[in-house]
Amino acid sequence: MKILVLGGGTSNEREVSLRSAKAVAIAARRAGFDVMEADHHDEPLILDKIGSDTIVFPILHGAYGEDGGIQTELEKRQLPFLGSASAASAKCWDKWQSLNTIRAAGVPIARSQLVDRENFKDSPLVKNPYVLKVRRGGSSIGVLVARNAQSIKNDEIAAIFNMEEPAILEEFVPGIEITVAILDDQPLPVVEIHPPQGKEFDYENKYNGQSQELSPPPNVSKEGQKKAQDLAIAAHKALGCRHLSRTDMIVKDDGGVFVFDVNTMPGLTDQSLYPKAAAVADMTMPQLVTKFAELVERDYNL
Repeated sequence: MKILVLGGGTSNEREVSLRSAKAVAIAARRAGFDVMEADHHDEPLILDKIGSDTIVFPILHGAYGEDGGIQTELEKRQLPFLGSASAASAKCWDKWQSLNTIRAAGVPIARSQLVDRENFKDSPLVKNPYVLKVRRGGSSIGVLVARNAQSIKNDEIAAIFNMEEPAILEEFVPGIEITVAILDDQPLPVVEIHPPQGKEFDYENKYNGQSQELSPPPNVSKEGQKKAQDLAIAAHKALGCRHLSRTDMIVKDDGGVFVFDVNTMPGLTDQSLYPKAAAVADMTMPQLVTKFAELVERDYNL
């Protein structure tokens, strides 16, 4: 069985996608697979050139990669591929839709509302610390964290609405930031995240190696870890995800856990949280990629 690793694309997460795809391709070759690599931006017709003996790993982050775009193209061609199908990908990409879906399934989320730049200032949520973020996006791009609402400048708020309007406004929930990766409907170990002192876990601090990702999480009880894993599975299933996902959460001081994002194609670079969680579960990158291939083969009866 051959593997086509698709990376790159045209989204604002292109560089991370290229790094993820390269890491996956290297691991797949080490695992003994016959691997092809392609930048979907440079080779948009690559899907028309492969045969039925090839499975596709669409390691594309951001728009088109995670919003159901590439998945729709793969489904049209009846090509077997890793990750969630187009409908689930589109639902997860739309954070407002995904949050409401998992809330209906009993998964706790922060108080939130959809706002435009006119009614934003009238929301009761802005009277306290809040988060304003674009409805569709990834890698913490388009996220404004207002720990002190009075210190936020108007142009910072306008920048979010200039990216997308309406946007999601939600209460800021203080606590310990964690993430739970799911592999084949099973949780991997919980990872606790500590960005550099005084900074947020934003796009830069996700990939510059300056954040601490700790597993087992030193500040989350075993009961809290089990609760987080159960919620990640519940969110994964409620959204119809397949093969893999990663759910980001906050653990409050009282032990309560809030979910605030579900990723259908999480980063797979050597700095990414998903491979780090797999490593804690004694799974090397070649073993992880082999498992990915096995899941595709199983679900497509290959």
